[in-house]
Amino acid sequence: MTFKHMRTDLMMKTVNTVHGTLIKLSGGRLGSTAGGMTTVELHSVGRKSGKARNNLLTAPMIDNDRIILVASKGGDERHPDWYHNITAQPNVEVTIDGVREAVTARTASADEKTEMWSKITAKYKGYARYQEKTDREIPVVICDRG
Repeated sequence: MTFKHMRTDLMMKTVNTVHGTLIKLSGGRLGSTAGGMTTVELHSVGRKSGKARNNLLTAPMIDNDRIILVASKGGDERHPDWYHNITAQPNVEVTIDGVREAVTARTASADEKTEMWSKITAKYKGYARYQEKTDREIPVVICDRG
């Protein structure tokens, strides 16, 4: 692993920890949104370790049927670990505003991503910048409810 990768991973973990602490200390009054998007806590299982993993993410789109996540990792050249975990074990849980629910995660097809991408980037312009920054195709993840 390169120094750049270690630095990126440490930064991501630090931001996640600080964000989670803010939500807990404020009883959810602070940190439940970020960048105009709803904060989602993703509960998955580590594909290698088998341990429970929790990640705070933002959802640019949520409706009654699905929750949309973007595996951007800030435009890093690597997919986030949580994305690898959910592709290995798609039956995950999410917590939104203190309510935990089971969902099934899947990578959006190319057509689905094309259909949603303009809405996603309208919600948060950073995603478009992240895609420009990397050669990898940033996955859009659909978490199907029910």
